[in-house]
Amino acid sequence: MTHSVYFIDGVRSPFGRAGAKGIFRETRADDLAAMTLKGLLARNSSVPLDAIDDVAIAATTQEGDQGLTLGRTVALLAGIPNSVPGFAIERMCAGGLTSMTTLGSEIGFGQIDIAIAGGVEHMGHHPMDFATKANPALIDMGVWTDDALFMGRTAENLHDRFPLITKERTDAFAMQSQTRANSASVNGDLALDRIVMQTANGVADTDEQLRPGTTMEGLATLTPPFREDGLVTAGNASPLTDGSTMSLLAGDAAVERYGLVPRMRMVSFAFAGVDPDNMGLGPIPSTEKALAKAGLTINDIGLFELNEAFAVQVLAFIDHFGLDATSPMMNPWGGAIAIGHPLAASGVRLAIQLARHFENHPEIRYGVTALCVGLGQGGTVVWENPHFAG
Repeated sequence: MTHSVYFIDGVRSPFGRAGAKGIFRETRADDLAAMTLKGLLARNSSVPLDAIDDVAIAATTQEGDQGLTLGRTVALLAGIPNSVPGFAIERMCAGGLTSMTTLGSEIGFGQIDIAIAGGVEHMGHHPMDFATKANPALIDMGVWTDDALFMGRTAENLHDRFPLITKERTDAFAMQSQTRANSASVNGDLALDRIVMQTANGVADTDEQLRPGTTMEGLATLTPPFREDGLVTAGNASPLTDGSTMSLLAGDAAVERYGLVPRMRMVSFAFAGVDPDNMGLGPIPSTEKALAKAGLTINDIGLFELNEAFAVQVLAFIDHFGLDATSPMMNPWGGAIAIGHPLAASGVRLAIQLARHFENHPEIRYGVTALCVGLGQGGTVVWENPHFAG
């Protein structure tokens, strides 16, 4: 990049249970995003609101309370002046990550100095309904089968493709995610960048999806919903979630002007396409591309924040690169299986957590955030640790 791009700060809402019992059931998606953005702005008060150059906010289902040019409307709801432009982005689960890479590119090309990138998904109001929206010609053309429109079926396809990824392994990984997330919750780690919110249903101050009582024995009893003899269950997959995330990105000029402290530097990023019926493989080629652009190898990466849409998908990535699924540097605070996966918001959550891990590990120089993406894509960002001690 021509100019350095820095991750300055990031915050998120509590991640709520989607549906009639969730804390955000009566909260509009754009209000949820606006509350999150207000929290980010309050933490970075040295930045004048009229100095923000652009706002990009992603959502997968862009309709109703989640559909009116979110980068513009949410910014206005949060009190950003109308002189600041904004736009919406849609790349399914990588929407928030794409918000960061898009605005990061604008900073890197020298066209803007400081921007807000985020994502929101209210899955209670806007459940996934891809099958009714897809053009049937794509099946007739052989581009994909019905499986591509149901993410759980694509996960089952990975089990077919990789028989060494057994249910015992996916349940063990899910158990690890729950254990680590619970520890991070108890220790207060997850609360560091989580905004407390007042809703019509009470105060939202915790992640509702955490299941600290999870056991391997309990996971083994769960019924597979996608195939009669399937291996994917609610226990080794991410739950439906309502949530929002926001990040502040800046270049060198803004860092100096407003006295900002970079928490990560964007090194490279890449997106890749794969067979839609095997959607979960997407982060493998996107990571290979991002590493090549950075002049790095997988051995240079010391920390990983991988989105846990499904345990089988993360394990396919881990096996491909010869990594250790139990390493403390692999999703150190657990992941989406435990915390939740509000689709377009998840990419920024990964960055928020990686920035915290960098602070705790000055011995590590590079980290990766990566997600699989519906309809057969993957997205990856390589980040550098400004605290690296050499």
